[in-house]
Formats: sequence, C-alpha cells, structure tokens
Amino acid sequence: MRQLNDISQAREAVATMVDLTSAFEGIASTRIAQIKDQVLQSQQFFGELWRIYSQIRVDELFHFGRRQAGAQVINKELMILITGQGGFSGDIDERLVKEALTNYKAEQNDIIVIGHHGYILLQQRGTTPKRSFELPKQDRNITAAPLIREVQHYESTTVYYQSYVSLMTQDVKTIKLAKAVSERGKSVKPGEEIISETNYIFEPSTFAVVDHLERSMMQIMLSEVILESKLAQYASRYRAMTVAKDRADESLNDLTWQYNRAKLHMKDERLKEILNGLRRAKL
Repeated sequence: MRQLNDISQAREAVATMVDLTSAFEGIASTRIAQIKDQVLQSQQFFGELWRIYSQIRVDELFHFGRRQAGAQVINKELMILITGQGGFSGDIDERLVKEALTNYKAEQNDIIVIGHHGYILLQQRGTTPKRSFELPKQDRNITAAPLIREVQHYESTTVYYQSYVSLMTQDVKTIKLAKAVSERGKSVKPGEEIISETNYIFEPSTFAVVDHLERSMMQIMLSEVILESKLAQYASRYRAMTVAKDRADESLNDLTWQYNRAKLHMKDERLKEILNGLRRAKL
C-alpha cells in the first residue's frame, strides 16, 4: 500500500489540476461568447456595405476589387488554410490539413496558411506554403488586408477553416470566397435609401468605390472565417478542459479514497501494536 504522505502529495497536485482546468474552462467559455458578438456585428456591417454595392455596381460579376488595378492574374486557385497557432486544438488542424492536401495539386494551387500549427503540419507532409501568417492573438479589430492583397492576384480562392457546431463538436468547412460574398449579399434585405450617381458623387470614380467595397466585403468575410476558426478552437479547448477536469475529478476521488483507506490502515496497525503490547505486559 502507498505511503500516506505520497498519497497526500498526489491528492494536492490533482486538486490543483482540477482548479486549473476549471479556470481554463471558464476562460474558453467567455471567449466563445465574445466572438459570437463580434461575428454578429460584422454581419451587420457587411449588410450595410452590400446595400451600397448592389446599387452602384455595373454588372453581376464579382471582380475581387481589382477592376482598376490592372494586375496580372495568376491562373491558379489560392487555398487559404486557417489553423491554430499552437498544437492545443485537438485533432481538427490535422483533419483540416489532410482535407486540403487531398485537393492540392502544385501546378494548380498555391497555399497560404494562417497559424503556426498548420505550417508545421504542412512541412511534416512535405508541402511548403507560399506564405504563412500568425493567427491573430486578439479577437477584435482583426484585419485581413494582407490576405486580400494575395487573393487579388489569383483567379479564385478557397478557404479551409474550422467551424463551430457546438461546444462538443467542431468541423472542417470550405468556402469559395467570391461565391460566399455573393451568397451572403443575396440574403441582405434592401435598404430604403436609393444610392446612385444621380444623388451621390463617388470619388475618385464609381468603379474605384466598387473595387473598395469588394475588397472591404472580402475582408469582412475572411475576418469572420478567422473568428469562426478561433471560436472552434476555443470550443475544442473547452472540450479538452472539460475532459481533463472530469479525469482530474475521478483521480481526486480515487486518491481521496486511497488516502482514507491508508489512514484507516495506519490506525488499525497502531491499534494492533497497542493490543499486542498489552498482551505481552500481561504475560
């Protein structure tokens, strides 16, 4: 049987683990609520931009905000992978990278990865991304401008990201960026204000304003996807902390039982020694 002091020290260590996992669980839960509010606000802002854009664009095509740029378009599809910064995100990063690589062909695709963990996973599989970015540390005021500058060079863009389904379930999803912006726009209710060149002056030109709106809406869309990925990561951490807390609770209960049993055993041994001593004294 283990020594009483050993069991007591182990029980204290596990009790500390229970407290820590409870704290991390609470932090993850708070971050989840904050990100949900952020996504709702960005959706409202997207709606305001789309109401202007839908009234002043000259055709139904989405031009990635490059109509006025005149830059050479690369005849490839850009794949953007949004992963965790560290490895503490369960297996979802590995699933995401695996799914992306099943569709990857070097002659047809370039990869940009967000998150250091995704970069490491790609390197381990013999694939070097064209560029990599760190996952934003903050959950507010996320800018996707550097990504948009890359997106504008490509014929099309597909984004692979982690999707929040519930606290216990996270999934891998993909979107075609231009199509996602257009589909989101279709769900926006028309505004009451009429916006056109008749009652507004657009500087430096209407085309330039349309380009700016397209870039802005793509930024909002990518920022939302990054937030969605962070939401899924926080949920994954919450789940991991919940599992760890449950296991720590079980260990604590088991150690408490062992401690009480060892303490009782020690008392029984001492009582036996006293009784044996009394017997010897009578003899």
